[in-house]
Amino acid sequence: MLRRMHRVCIIIIGMDRVGITTTVPIEVIYAAGYVPVDLNNVFVSHPDYERLIEEAEGAGFPRSFCAWTKGIYGVVKEMQDLAAVVAVTQGDCSNTHALMETLQAEGMEVIPFAYPYERDHELLRAQMDVFMRRFEVDGDSVEATMQRLDGVRAKAHEVDRLTWDEGLVSGFENHLCLVSCSDMEGDPDAYGEKLRAFIAMARGRKGDSSFRPAEDMVRLGFLGVPPIAPGLYDYLEEFGARVIYNETQRQFSLPSGATDLVEKYRLYSYPYSVFYRLEDIRREVERRRLAGVIHYVQSFCFRQVEDIILRKYLDVPVLTLELDRSTSIDARTGTRLESFISMLED
Repeated sequence: MLRRMHRVCIIIIGMDRVGITTTVPIEVIYAAGYVPVDLNNVFVSHPDYERLIEEAEGAGFPRSFCAWTKGIYGVVKEMQDLAAVVAVTQGDCSNTHALMETLQAEGMEVIPFAYPYERDHELLRAQMDVFMRRFEVDGDSVEATMQRLDGVRAKAHEVDRLTWDEGLVSGFENHLCLVSCSDMEGDPDAYGEKLRAFIAMARGRKGDSSFRPAEDMVRLGFLGVPPIAPGLYDYLEEFGARVIYNETQRQFSLPSGATDLVEKYRLYSYPYSVFYRLEDIRREVERRRLAGVIHYVQSFCFRQVEDIILRKYLDVPVLTLELDRSTSIDARTGTRLESFISMLED
């Protein structure tokens, strides 16, 4: 369970936020009365993100280390009101182990969560049970919270459908709406209302000549972790291409439709084998009629090796794009993107 000193702090100074290093069962965190904060989203949207990376390097993190991990460390050090950090020890970044040990050494409470590699239902259930005990919450409260959050997720799924089926949502808008499902921006009700208003606005684009529909553009998929440079989406649209499938961001919205909490996270593809991810990717490539895909890999990330497998088993052109710590598109990357789009158009 969370240390009693943290519960006292919560009462005294409102210290009720729990950082997460990737998508975890936020139903448990919300049911326990805490607010999950996706540290990745805080990092990539930070106005001084470079300073966060430099702070980690100043603390001893090597330059040849994932910028995301260093950014998360910088975020945690800057946020003084986190009760704990939930770190995914299996099913996410291999660097998370070192990160969580560093944070523990500095006095931060770290709560581990692991996704079983083979998607075993009973092993995942055991992890869920431990997670619930750690937050001192019962199954009924978690079930009620899940139903509440699923109502919000349904709106995110509609945003995704409007993206690929009706072509009314841009690639960046799709990314933004889906990636925020990891923590629902700390307020599910407000986030649900935000999505509702966005859906109404997007539907109003029908017949609007100022918005270019996806049917008139090169239809792309985006595979891999969300990019450190979100400006990538608008850059692609300037050259006549639109991302209508964000693989990982879509998975953050838990699109399976499962009504059992364990099964919901068992069908969530991101933390499991690349071969299980491929099932979802190949299905969506066909359904969304994609002309090609961009496989984004972060520098110094073990997931770069998965590019070998994706290229082997996908039947559409693949552009592998690697970025390190810059949130802007450099000239070389821009040229590669333009050439890829031009090839697909031809």
